[in-house]
Amino acid sequence: MRFDSYHPAINFIYFTTVIACTFWFNHPVFLAISFACAFAYSVKLRGIKGLVFNLCLIPLIGLYAWWYSYYNHFGVTNLRVNFAGNYITLESVAAGFAVGVAAAAGIMWFSCVFTVISSDKVVYLLGRISPKLSLFFSILLRMFPRIGRRFTKLNVSRKGIGHGAAQGRICEKILNLIKILSSLVSWTIEEFIESSVSMKNRGYSLKGRTSFSIYRFDNRDRSLVVIMFACMTVTMMAVMLDQTRMIYDPELIMYRITPVSVGFYVVYGFLLLLPGILQTMDEMKFRRNLKNTVDKM
Repeated sequence: MRFDSYHPAINFIYFTTVIACTFWFNHPVFLAISFACAFAYSVKLRGIKGLVFNLCLIPLIGLYAWWYSYYNHFGVTNLRVNFAGNYITLESVAAGFAVGVAAAAGIMWFSCVFTVISSDKVVYLLGRISPKLSLFFSILLRMFPRIGRRFTKLNVSRKGIGHGAAQGRICEKILNLIKILSSLVSWTIEEFIESSVSMKNRGYSLKGRTSFSIYRFDNRDRSLVVIMFACMTVTMMAVMLDQTRMIYDPELIMYRITPVSVGFYVVYGFLLLLPGILQTMDEMKFRRNLKNTVDKM
């Protein structure tokens, strides 16, 4: 029941929806839900690397809010005067935090996208619409991690002869890094050419060409689609009732929180936590089956 085991179209619809909602909604409660759910799911997928990356985004939110309040002057609640003699207002600070939280949550969601949606899913989704575009995206998605591994190999091999990126004086470090990057660029270009020639020889650009895929839309996918669209429908009701919007200029105006609003928050949070819930249930089922197998032995 892992989310990446579902049909690629479901993965695409889900991430498109949650990323659009993250950047569209500016209500602080919805922003907090988006940030918390993106943080949790990213850590669930990427482990300690995701945790470190997400924690690094938190001070950047405050830094952006500080910069935004210094150079955007609106609002009626003055807090202090900056070095240029302009007033820093509570409204500009709140708006800066809202934009920063939305951007950080969006980045975390995109990190989840790159983990869940693999290159073969991209080829499957775009293959019938635009085979050339799908080929480009699949090569691009595969190329980024390979570039990182290749850079590490080049750096380690050059360390053996004393020419690593962190060895020598400052000028020598810069020169060594340039040489590594030069080799990396040459390898990347050659890899692109080899991939394009290989796919052309396989007849990838021929008209009417079909491709093999292991994805089938079964009853499990249909059940998840029903749940997702039910949550999306409730979320759209919140949009139509102005529950996802807050006014920051010229003053802070937030619609009154009612029991119906709390229901919208719960449904939206459930929608964003759905992949993590599915993965947790799958892990619990696996551990239970493993325990039963061990007990029988």
